[in-house]
Amino acid sequence: MACPCPPPGRTVLCSPDLEARRKRFAGGIALAGLAGVIAFGGCGGGARQDENEPEGNFPVEVVSATFPEKQKVAQTSELVITVRNTGKEAVPNVAVTVRGLGYRATQPGLSDPERPQFAVNGIQREIGGFPEAKDAAPLGCDTAYVNTWACGPLKPGAETTLVWKVTAVKAGPYEVSWRVAGGLNGKAKAVAAGGGAPKGSFSGSVSRAAPKVRIAADGKTVIDETR
Repeated sequence: MACPCPPPGRTVLCSPDLEARRKRFAGGIALAGLAGVIAFGGCGGGARQDENEPEGNFPVEVVSATFPEKQKVAQTSELVITVRNTGKEAVPNVAVTVRGLGYRATQPGLSDPERPQFAVNGIQREIGGFPEAKDAAPLGCDTAYVNTWACGPLKPGAETTLVWKVTAVKAGPYEVSWRVAGGLNGKAKAVAAGGGAPKGSFSGSVSRAAPKVRIAADGKTVIDETR
């Protein structure tokens, strides 16, 4: 996939390898912490992801957005956002940007101060006939934009649910924010009923106490008994 030229006000991590882009955490995720990133490749040659994005406002509703308020280090949880198209036209490309899954470390001498507070889990999938580790993020929604996932068109009246499976790796308070767009370059705007882009945030804390888990009788299933 060719590297897209970044639109005004947006930053793009540009690399021939999509997985390399997705493995990099930014201090603020955008869906996923998403922050300023250097573009590694030139723009030009090949089609842009946002090349044919139409311009306009597209009414949507965030039906639900959930993420546990109280979590524990090493405990897996799900960040889930469901978006519905409430308009009369298809939304060109439902995109969600998430910020705050990571943080910026302050220790001197770090080559890269960006660190995850929540690590996006990896799951094994077959890619090109070979087993590969992929992030447990919305399937098929990877983009060249750091911490932004775009899941394609959404028909009028239809819903799409984006799920991130993450594990807390650092104790302390957290604040994760999200924002929905109708496309990748800003021409297609998702609009909430009250006006403006649909957005929100989650806040809570991560405890140092490890979760209580056990293996079920089948010897495979992990049961989380944390309360």
